[in-house]
Amino acid sequence: MARNVSDSDSVRRQNRGLVLGALRVQGSLSRTALASGTGLSHASITAITHDLIAQQVITELQSEEKSDGRGRGRPATLVGFNRHIGAAALFEVDVNRSRLSLVDYGGVLVDRIETPITPITFAEAPPAVFFAQRLRQLQARNPGVAGVLRRVAISVQGILDRDGLSLKWSPIAHLANRPFAAELAEAFAVPVALHKRGRLLAEGARWLDPALHDASVATVFVGSTVAMGMTFRGQIMGRGDEGATEFGHMNHQPNGALCRCGMRGCIEAYASDYGVLRTAYSVPETAAPAPAVPQHEYDGLIARAEAGDRAATHAFNLAGRAVGFGLSRMMAVFDPSHILIVGPGARAFALMQSEIKTALASALVCRINGMPKIIAHRDEKEPIFKGLLMKTLNEIDQDVFAGMT
Repeated sequence: MARNVSDSDSVRRQNRGLVLGALRVQGSLSRTALASGTGLSHASITAITHDLIAQQVITELQSEEKSDGRGRGRPATLVGFNRHIGAAALFEVDVNRSRLSLVDYGGVLVDRIETPITPITFAEAPPAVFFAQRLRQLQARNPGVAGVLRRVAISVQGILDRDGLSLKWSPIAHLANRPFAAELAEAFAVPVALHKRGRLLAEGARWLDPALHDASVATVFVGSTVAMGMTFRGQIMGRGDEGATEFGHMNHQPNGALCRCGMRGCIEAYASDYGVLRTAYSVPETAAPAPAVPQHEYDGLIARAEAGDRAATHAFNLAGRAVGFGLSRMMAVFDPSHILIVGPGARAFALMQSEIKTALASALVCRINGMPKIIAHRDEKEPIFKGLLMKTLNEIDQDVFAGMT
């Protein structure tokens, strides 16, 4: 008997998860569309949506008339998320900035705080204190949403430990080897998750471009660091199932330029903003990398190169060569149909494109299968934020509301 009850609960949770997942992917839907999209019967959809509405997880929305005016009878009633039943706090942290976004359960941005990050930020304030102060500030400004906070998720740069609960190394000074996720979880009594930026790149790219949802894609971030996320036929892949690699720290030139990680010759040491800056100003490769490069300075280098400045052009050529040869090595084990260049470096893609394609042309896989399609996604696409948003809301869907009794 206990087994039957357990099986029944499992099926119920799975079916509710299917409905919430369909709404998360496609937006508000009619019950007929839900039945079609999930494969569940109309009777099951009616029962599930009735329960979810009663529990205020979803709500009925105002009916919409057919756009062509030819619909007969009453238009279908749509169901969608009740935005007010939950919220999530999303931190994006890199060497230059921290951005905290408060979003409701419908995925709508409610409020946002952005703070510059310097090499001494987390020396002056422990990470848990820094994050808690900003989260409490947003809660004070939005007391209604703060009262239904369900998750805190943090996008980080670096290498996570095996349980994914802390950073073993990070280019962000004084952030690694600090139990800030556990401290935040205790302070706010909600789950706190750390996510590698590379994983979020892969996740966000799929959400931003539906045509890539089931494709094999390598998404490369070029900016303050160099990072990569990968999907294989729509499935996240990479180290520890995080879908992220240490692409930026792949060796490009043995005993070459000094990287922020302390190693020499990494791709990042040539292709990141500090690598381009160092090359453009003929600073010795053994010089310590700049702790942070202001956005206007990187944009200025792009403008100089576009105007024909030889030193700046050479710097972006070396950056493209480093990224290109890294990709050509990757393609010996992973053959994506698309390569996306995202982050501030996407604005410099035209300056790096020739070297990237030349390096890829040297790969045997490219000679046989042809070149992958290379696309530059501008910063405003925000794949990291989109990936963090959708991953966190999906976790709330499946972990909180799918199993609600």
